[in-house]
Amino acid sequence: MIMKEILNYLFEYKKLTREQAEAILLEITEGKYTDAEIAAFITVFNMRTISIEELEGFRDALLKTRIPVDFSDFETIDLCGTGGDGKDTFNISTLSAFVVAGAGAKVAKHGNYGASSSCGSSNVMEHLGYRFSNDADRLRKELDSCGITFLHAPLFNPAMKNVAPVRRALRLKTFFNMLGPMVNPSQPKNQMVGVFSLELGRMYSYLYQKSDKNFCILHSLDGYDEISLTGDFKMQTNYVDRLLSPSDIGLPKVSPDELASTGDIPGTAKIFTDVLNGNGTEAQNSAVIANSAMALHCIEPKKSIEQCIEEARSSLAGKKALKVFTQLMEIQK
Repeated sequence: MIMKEILNYLFEYKKLTREQAEAILLEITEGKYTDAEIAAFITVFNMRTISIEELEGFRDALLKTRIPVDFSDFETIDLCGTGGDGKDTFNISTLSAFVVAGAGAKVAKHGNYGASSSCGSSNVMEHLGYRFSNDADRLRKELDSCGITFLHAPLFNPAMKNVAPVRRALRLKTFFNMLGPMVNPSQPKNQMVGVFSLELGRMYSYLYQKSDKNFCILHSLDGYDEISLTGDFKMQTNYVDRLLSPSDIGLPKVSPDELASTGDIPGTAKIFTDVLNGNGTEAQNSAVIANSAMALHCIEPKKSIEQCIEEARSSLAGKKALKVFTQLMEIQK
């Protein structure tokens, strides 16, 4: 396909079919287009709402080109936000992954370098000494002995190397942010995903309802792709669609500045280790506990949210999450 023709078609406010979207993204990953053409194509979907068929097609392309990893021996969960909310918070979902593992669950955390934020999950993990790998035996060993492993997205979808420079240059949220949580190479049975808009949350809910996943979709109404505790938030699962406030889950309301990253990787990594070591602020701890609890509730929906809050609090305050992190880092040496 010729990109000029594709763009002219889209500029007429027409939408792609699922099959067209898949075919175009496959050609992008094969290096058939220039950076300028890729940038133009990406930005079309920042100017209008992406359709479910387009999102499905893009997802199909990335799943087709990924390097899969089999964790079927484990009941795993991924905690992954779409990013792109423009809030530049500290790494709440990555910290929550360790809290969830500390509470006894198996976590296959999917992540990447920050595209629209200063410090993505891969940035902080790499800074703290984690060695990225796509060796399935090594990753299974981490899951078995530590309860958590980290799947650095570029190692499992090397075809995306043609897109990475464009995303870094644009520093905008794009449809690739929307795709991240859908294309975990291990395709875990349980998925908690934070989204940057209610509209995207509805799309995710529709797509996950067609799957066999246990899912939990989170969106704070003031724009965060996670439970920020700065106000009300939406929770959508296989079973419920609820609007909740911080007080509904027994946690304090916090202010946005209390969740901010430092704007650089070393400083944000220090927040990460401070929280694990028991030196986080009340706001930081509460945000991590809230998101961890929802992940635990996703795995075992029969448990009350209140019970899951207490399990998450015990994991963090009791240094179980820190123990998981320490064990994982020991394996890296």
